[in-house]
Amino acid sequence: MKEQASPHPLQTTFQELMDEDSIRTFQKFFASSKDLMSCYRCAIMEIETKFRVLDERFSLTHDRNPIDNIQTRLKSPESIREKLLRKNLPLTLEAIEKNLFDIAGVRVVCSFVDDIYMLADCLLRQDDITLIERKDYIEKPKGNGYRSLHLIVEVPIFLQNEKKLMKVEVQLRTIAMEFWANLEHQLRYKKNLSPEIIARTTRQLNECAQLSSVLDSQMQDIRDMIDNDRMS
Repeated sequence: MKEQASPHPLQTTFQELMDEDSIRTFQKFFASSKDLMSCYRCAIMEIETKFRVLDERFSLTHDRNPIDNIQTRLKSPESIREKLLRKNLPLTLEAIEKNLFDIAGVRVVCSFVDDIYMLADCLLRQDDITLIERKDYIEKPKGNGYRSLHLIVEVPIFLQNEKKLMKVEVQLRTIAMEFWANLEHQLRYKKNLSPEIIARTTRQLNECAQLSSVLDSQMQDIRDMIDNDRMS
């Protein structure tokens, strides 16, 4: 068996220096981002609290809760670094705040489709909330069948000596939409699938998305029927 040639010493040294420089850059970035990440966590708490208040107040007059559950997430420094590099942006806090709007995320899972729009409208009517972007994937689903209402909002957080405006991505979806999205992610995320399997699963997942849409519609009709009967 032929012995492999050893890498040139200068080449090895250069690669090690590049790795060490990359590590040092990331460590510096990570250290400088801690305060900003804390601000994003505070913004998440502000948005989550607003939805919990809306859920509580709605339940008093309608005898039900429009929200099934609320999930939150904060992107890791590693994910933020990868996204900045992918977008050809510098590893700076300014680049994060100006260009990445999904660092802080709040997902609201609702019982019915009309709850989604009701809660979104209630949130956006609040005078300290500014809408930055709205994408309605319920009205116009993505090509793979994904459905959800996405909002990018700006919310103030009040710190010890200042007020800071932070951006948060809000996703609102029904239980059926959440079920489909979770399973689609589990089945296909980072899987090395053949083109044939990709085509077949894409078609079948799209059919499942359409079935979940029909389920949402029928459940909405049943609820409306019950509500109308109680009012008559």
